[in-house]
Amino acid sequence: MAPLLRTLFFVALSILSLLACFTNAQLSTNFYDKTCPNLQTIVKNAMQQAINGEARLGASILRLFFHDCFVNGCDASILLDDTTTFVGEKNALPNRNSVRGYEVIDTIKTNVEAACNGTVSCADILALAARDGVVLVGGPSWAVALGRRDARTASESAANNEIPSPFLDLPTLVSMFAAKGLSARDLTVLSGGHTIGQAQCQFFRSRIYNETNIDPNFAASRRAICPASAGDTNLSPLESLTPNRFDNSYYSELAAKRGLLNSDQVLFNDPLVTTYSTNNAAFFTDFADAMVKMSNISPLTGTSGEIRRNCRVLN
Repeated sequence: MAPLLRTLFFVALSILSLLACFTNAQLSTNFYDKTCPNLQTIVKNAMQQAINGEARLGASILRLFFHDCFVNGCDASILLDDTTTFVGEKNALPNRNSVRGYEVIDTIKTNVEAACNGTVSCADILALAARDGVVLVGGPSWAVALGRRDARTASESAANNEIPSPFLDLPTLVSMFAAKGLSARDLTVLSGGHTIGQAQCQFFRSRIYNETNIDPNFAASRRAICPASAGDTNLSPLESLTPNRFDNSYYSELAAKRGLLNSDQVLFNDPLVTTYSTNNAAFFTDFADAMVKMSNISPLTGTSGEIRRNCRVLN
């Protein structure tokens, strides 16, 4: 009987240990309530100051977060500078001279460290900043679950292979989102983030000169910004009706064949495009839900990774 009791005891202990590990691995909206109670105010104030200086930064931080989450999860790996042991993601093709907002995250991290030294991860700061950036330019809010830890490495090759390109067709986009646990619906919803921000000429030149599923007047207006063989870094708003305000105008533009990027216009036949073009509330609700889903892609938790003191370098 004693051996049986011992066996049952160790089985019960193992189950409790597994449950503890599972619980520790979960993100929580109150993760820092005791250790850094003013965290969300610190992040929001810094984002407000940044956007007051340049409205585009709301879109920039949102894109920074998206590109981070699509490479090995939402772990702030995109923020790491290259080292002697790895080539990071900053100079990968989707990010080089394009992704921006690193200095904003640096500022927030400095402010957070001053209040709560060695406590809050860069990954959580980026998740909060992305949410606040959307809210501050008129978009929806959502509860950000916290408790992510920071990656101790980064991968240029993964960034080159896993971040969706603006030149992709719809089946490939759907497949790349599915690889991250995101649905075709999530693809259409999250693409609505392109209601704010700008794109470089090199990313939409082929669309405005070669594609037929485009409003001719719109194509002509973009050609004035983007010459056929020069001006690669010239900028155009991703959505021209309300480029600095987060709303459903992106979908109205798609319906009118005025999507700037190929990866935008290929969504044209999704019934959600029609729905969102006339129902801003539905878009806001679904966008918030999709952002929560994306922000939960493969976070590091528990004792994995680290809490960086400087978002650009390992401790």
